[in-house]
Amino acid sequence: MKLAILSDIHGNCSALESVLSDIKAVKPDAIALLGDLIDYGMRSNEAIEMVKSIDIPLVCNIWGNHEQAIIDEDYQRFSSERGVISAKNTKKHLNEESISYLTSAMDRSGRAEFEFDGKKFLAVHGSLTDPYWKAIFPDKGNGSDGAFEGYEGFDYVLSGHSHYAHAFDYFYKVDNPEYRNKKKVVFINPGSVGQPRNHNPQAQYALLDTCKGISLVSVSYDIEFEQSLFTDEVDSFYRERLTNGV
Repeated sequence: MKLAILSDIHGNCSALESVLSDIKAVKPDAIALLGDLIDYGMRSNEAIEMVKSIDIPLVCNIWGNHEQAIIDEDYQRFSSERGVISAKNTKKHLNEESISYLTSAMDRSGRAEFEFDGKKFLAVHGSLTDPYWKAIFPDKGNGSDGAFEGYEGFDYVLSGHSHYAHAFDYFYKVDNPEYRNKKKVVFINPGSVGQPRNHNPQAQYALLDTCKGISLVSVSYDIEFEQSLFTDEVDSFYRERLTNGV
């Protein structure tokens, strides 16, 4: 079975359109959405409408830190004033239908558990340490002390927030001689659909085939057109960073 994993769309409809077109060609059985549909980009309302029109089953659809901050109007954890200005501008332009979707159709906890093809999954926008604001990295664990405590009960852990794609295995010590007292957990971050930061400007997502493994996928999209939609209501930094994926 195939699971497409998307995160951090950030109001970039050109990128999302390319990703969804690519996904349709591989015909996944389900999609996991890991949050941050909105903000930074100029088309948060339109991105929500595109997500609403997806005709592939969603196994999860969780809030990211931008949904949490904007709906709760809690901007104190943004690292820059330009981030606060962008978030407030997004809130100003969200229509009633978008707000209804964010507050009723998405999981506000920033995490979800589900089963897929007989395997146990944890989906979290950030990490168990902080579902919204602390990302999982291969060398930093859950963002606290470099450890990976709390994930051993799952077969797969899906996370976003960092905008850096990764896929790696972590082995826990368990009492299971058949597997030499080890339990494998697979960690997957699909990267960002709409605002990549790994020096690859293409739209990114992940595809998990439970028989064949994991693909970290990049697809081209019309970056210049999406940049042309930006207004001076937000810092030009968010437009310019799309060029190089930084």
